[in-house]
Amino acid sequence: MLNAVFSGKFVTLAKAEFSNSQNANVYKWAAYVSGSAIRQDFLATALAWVSNGNVSDYMSRHRNDDNINELKTYFNSVIDWVSTVFKDVEKEMCGLEWGRLYETYKDTAYDPKTVSSEVRKLYSDPYVKNRKGVFEFVLGGCQDTKLLDVRIFDEATKKSTYNQQTTEAKSKGISNCPFCAIGHDANKTKIWELKDMDADHVAAWSKGGATNAKNCQMLCKTHNRSKGNR
Repeated sequence: MLNAVFSGKFVTLAKAEFSNSQNANVYKWAAYVSGSAIRQDFLATALAWVSNGNVSDYMSRHRNDDNINELKTYFNSVIDWVSTVFKDVEKEMCGLEWGRLYETYKDTAYDPKTVSSEVRKLYSDPYVKNRKGVFEFVLGGCQDTKLLDVRIFDEATKKSTYNQQTTEAKSKGISNCPFCAIGHDANKTKIWELKDMDADHVAAWSKGGATNAKNCQMLCKTHNRSKGNR
């Protein structure tokens, strides 16, 4: 709720606009902003967005304004941008940091049809555990897989892959880390312990690689970290 110390004509006008449950825009706002008009959640969000989180400073500068044009325009710009970029409304959209995302990506050109297709694909992917991260992932060009909390290989798959690689490596006199095995240093023949290795997608998950035994390889921690994208 908006801090009680804030007063003045600006606050009165802002409450009349954003805290009125009869406002025709409330239904649209509710798709992207959590809370309710009565509890002043929409107003609080609008202020946080337009002030970039510095609400007290913003209110100090505007408390005597006789209109809320800047506040309304900015808030609606964010909402309109979201609803234009994303054709479909998903429940996980509600409450995301749309103000921050707007400032970060508003100048990037998007094809809504392509965006919609990417979102649907990610929503149907059983390896994506964090659907709330889907939207920022797509806005950022589908690069930061950490946003999706992609499901990792289970322990049984790791152990099975480790045993297979280790057996083959010992028979060939090479390292059980495929990257070390083709290197030119002392680790070329090193047999790593399971605890010193990480499971890796042979074909990156972001490029269509599945999280299953056929697409799993064990790498030493150094090489897995340097490989980067899943």
